[in-house]
Amino acid sequence: MRTIRAAAVLALLAALAAPATAQDFHVDPTFLHRHLPDIAVGKAGLSSATAAWRPVFGEGDANSGILKGVSRFGELSVAAKGASARVRYAREENVIVIREGDGSILYDGKANPVKADDFVYIPPGVEFSVQAGARPLKAVITGFKIPEGVTITTPAAMPVANISEVALTEVAGHPNSARYRLLMGDTASKRDRLAVAHTMVSLYLLELAPGGTNAPHHHELQEEIYLLLDGSGEMVAGSGMNGIEGKYPARPGDAYFYRANATVGFYNAADKPARILALRNTAPLGIGLRDR
Repeated sequence: MRTIRAAAVLALLAALAAPATAQDFHVDPTFLHRHLPDIAVGKAGLSSATAAWRPVFGEGDANSGILKGVSRFGELSVAAKGASARVRYAREENVIVIREGDGSILYDGKANPVKADDFVYIPPGVEFSVQAGARPLKAVITGFKIPEGVTITTPAAMPVANISEVALTEVAGHPNSARYRLLMGDTASKRDRLAVAHTMVSLYLLELAPGGTNAPHHHELQEEIYLLLDGSGEMVAGSGMNGIEGKYPARPGDAYFYRANATVGFYNAADKPARILALRNTAPLGIGLRDR
């Protein structure tokens, strides 16, 4: 019996002393891919009996650990005449884009009407909820963490505008087959329709001509999210030492999260235009630096 026990102890010690193999290590991905229609309803702060949350990235998603500045990105579906739960985030700002339907957003106790293609900024510390009108409402909501030390400004009235109010424009360094509606930026922005955010740098709608591209690129200090709304083509995510981009077939509903400094881009198919809803935020280590 002593011989058996001794052998077991030796075997355990040998296992503990054995060098780790490659499969013992986990490497965080440089990007995440999800297909929105395939995502099951999850549980989040905004969830209620009449409001369902589909967690794409961040809160409610299994790989939320690689997101440094993004707290949540997902789709909120509110039944007709329904409402989400009321939430308040002390150190988070939230961006809401109404995709379908109409209703109102409760902003610090006041109901503000919203409709399809409206985009809204919710600063940290303000209680809010999303309410649907006579038809169901769908919204894409993104939360961004505000590190300690960042001074927060709180607009008295809810900042809101509509995509139709924002003209298409070209952006230096990108081909003219890609045009942008610059919807929302940070408080230092001189180009965006709303200049109100703190760590979110840009909310924009990217529109590509058939066969167009926004040219693969990267942002050293910023994370980025792409959601393909219309069209098809190849999404670029990462590249190798030879500089060749990683290309992945893309269809409407595909969402990509890119870590800071990861290569990002899109090649549109030749048969029709494409639209991408995109957001960029400064990762925590880049706070105070500029990378536009």
